[in-house]
Amino acid sequence: MTRVGVLRVLGAAGLFGASAPAASVLASDMSALLLAGLLYLGAAAMVLPSVLRRPPDRAALRDGWAPLTVAVVAGGGIGPALLVLGLARVEASTASILLNLELVATVVFAGLFFGEHLGRRVLLAAGLITAAGMLLVWAPGGTVSVGALLVAAACACWGLDNCVTARIEHLSPETVVLAKGLVAGSVNAVLGVTIASDGTGALTIGGLFGALVIGATGYGLSITWWVKGARDLGAARAQVIFATAPFIGAVGAWLFLSDTVSGTQLAAIVLAAVGVGLSLDSAHGHRHRHERTSHDHEHSHPDDHHDHAHPDRAAVFVGRHSHRHTHDEVLVHDHPHVPDLHHHHPHE
Repeated sequence: MTRVGVLRVLGAAGLFGASAPAASVLASDMSALLLAGLLYLGAAAMVLPSVLRRPPDRAALRDGWAPLTVAVVAGGGIGPALLVLGLARVEASTASILLNLELVATVVFAGLFFGEHLGRRVLLAAGLITAAGMLLVWAPGGTVSVGALLVAAACACWGLDNCVTARIEHLSPETVVLAKGLVAGSVNAVLGVTIASDGTGALTIGGLFGALVIGATGYGLSITWWVKGARDLGAARAQVIFATAPFIGAVGAWLFLSDTVSGTQLAAIVLAAVGVGLSLDSAHGHRHRHERTSHDHEHSHPDDHHDHAHPDRAAVFVGRHSHRHTHDEVLVHDHPHVPDLHHHHPHE
């Protein structure tokens, strides 16, 4: 797996993991829908300058609108609202560890519906993290915790979002985040203010500023880094690495929110950590075919897939860069790879 992709997803995990306990502080004083909306409006504000510098053209919007719509509805609208509702009903440390179920949902969708090659290591990792999540779903009395189920439902939404977003080839990651932020953020915020069915508290200047800041870093910058990493690694593998986020969130909740550290939580962390470790080396090699295509993503020169010309040849020597480019020739070769943007071919 590419080092740049791994580092970006790890950075995204750190930012998002820290945002969960921070958002839980606001969840008790603010409408769930309003908080979800503010988090994504903060994300939109973070990426807006980048999109203004490099706006998508008409062809990119035409080719990418359908998957972008799925990402906005599932990942930017429904998922955050379910998470915030869950945070209001469960301890922040427990909710943080339960966020590992996003990995399970991503792996299931990637393997069953999006044709990603998984392999034994990724499947074993998903199984261990599923077991870790199950340790936390059942309440002491033998009934299912409503808060835990809400967090799990949010993870399912984000699993679908992850698989779709990782395959958006024509729009920049910043454009994807901006669309989620403006559309889903605005809808959730308006509903939170007008309906207020989930107990809206008094919105203070401090609460407003805090939600926007958490959204800018824990959602805007985090999602942007995740999307870039997922384009290099594939949705399932990127989410395996991103599964370190709940550990960071749990530690933050224990250190700064005085949440109780339980043996169950520690056991869940151990299981999930083993799963993450197993999945890091999961590339595979075989003879495969690349068809002609045009898309826009970050890349560098030279490599096995990018030998196109640039109007300004200096761009070739500046390292990783993004622009719309065309792969004219059909290429057939054999090398180790993961399900990045160039390797969505079917497997026997």
